Amino acid sequence: MTQKQHHTSSMTSLEKRSIAGLSAIFGLRMLGLFMILPVFSLAADQYSGATPLLIGLAIGAYGLTQALLQIPFGMLSDRIGRKRVITMGLILFAAGSVVAATADSIYMVIAGRLLQGSGAIAAAIMALTADLTRDEHRTKAMASIGISIGLSFSIALASGAALEHWIGLSGIFWATAVLSLVGIAVLHLWIPTPTRCVNHRDIEPVPQQFKKVLKNPDIMRMVFSIMILHCLLTTSFFALPIALQDYAGLARNQHSLAYVPILILAFISMVPFILIAEKRRKMKPVFLGAIAVLAISQLGWAMLPTSLVAVLVSLWLFFTAFNILEASLPSLMSKLSPLENKGTAMGIYSTAQFVGAFLGGTLGGLMYTQFELSGVFITGVVLTLIWLIVVMPMRPPRHLTNRIIHVDNLSLENADNIAQQINAIEGVVETIVVVEEQVAYVKFAPELINAEALDAFSPQSS
Repeated sequence: MTQKQHHTSSMTSLEKRSIAGLSAIFGLRMLGLFMILPVFSLAADQYSGATPLLIGLAIGAYGLTQALLQIPFGMLSDRIGRKRVITMGLILFAAGSVVAATADSIYMVIAGRLLQGSGAIAAAIMALTADLTRDEHRTKAMASIGISIGLSFSIALASGAALEHWIGLSGIFWATAVLSLVGIAVLHLWIPTPTRCVNHRDIEPVPQQFKKVLKNPDIMRMVFSIMILHCLLTTSFFALPIALQDYAGLARNQHSLAYVPILILAFISMVPFILIAEKRRKMKPVFLGAIAVLAISQLGWAMLPTSLVAVLVSLWLFFTAFNILEASLPSLMSKLSPLENKGTAMGIYSTAQFVGAFLGGTLGGLMYTQFELSGVFITGVVLTLIWLIVVMPMRPPRHLTNRIIHVDNLSLENADNIAQQINAIEGVVETIVVVEEQVAYVKFAPELINAEALDAFSPQSS
């Protein structure tokens, strides 16, 4: 059966406004977190008590508190409201930035970074996005936030070195505090307040499901993957600025000139591989290949740190592979997670991402202390090889699509019957009906599904 096109109403101006505002808040926060990444290991010797280990800890410290508080803050937003939690998180983030900006010792910077991470608002922003957009537009909304994170990361790496040259590390932290206050203004002056907070099963964790999700090998391979990916990112950016300046001879204020073209080139290089993975159903080979390329980039840095060309070529390979993996992992999680556990799986996945950042900073500092620059990059090679061994047994994911259908007059009495009817449609693989949300979450094979049969369950999406 060929797929029939289904029609959804376009986004309202209120939905567009909400998505733009929330993407901006998320982006501003990530910009503040990442701007120090390309320069901190070079500039941190200005702080009293600075050692490589403590510098690495300062880089990754935000990940520890963010990992610990991410899920609790999301659950708290269900009880006291999304905007209160987001405001509280942005205030904590601003306070941490001020502590770091006024620090004269590395310990104060670490305290500031821990406080920055305690403003863990990611889950609350995702939940507010779901509250303010209709079910059929949720995927687009989440994609917009994902794009804002990617842009912020690129802008932060491109601008961090130049900003440090102009205003110093202290100035970057002050700018981060200002960005947080701008985020609070956007939240209260631009973004509507939802009439009610609903627990969205597809994006919010359910505590009772943690044990089941942690026993799922497919999900845990992806959780391990995002942890190692962000561990490698942080270890690499502990050592890479040192390699560029002290080994390859590129002045610190010129690092941005290296990052900008390579980031652009890496993005262009990534696109064909993402298309091959999704369109040609080659997700697993592309995924494994990207991990192998990460190992090659780390090996290049370890073996040829004095060659500027080799360092920059390895940087291009690193960013190309990183972009492929960062884009592929959420898609793999969606395909491999059972519908009923998707929100819980994504919560654990996000937590692992920040654990990786914390471990990466600490590991980078430790390896540099013991084995100098090459030790950091050889550690990266070892981590990627372990990663390959862990994910090699993964089953190639079925190329399935998720859709949320609003079902009118859904009740406990008819929920099972509706789920059975939807499951009977050719191409449907799994259906979860949630009475509290008045929706059905459906996973289906897009090449087989009759979209009109799905539309029949929801007048809103027809």
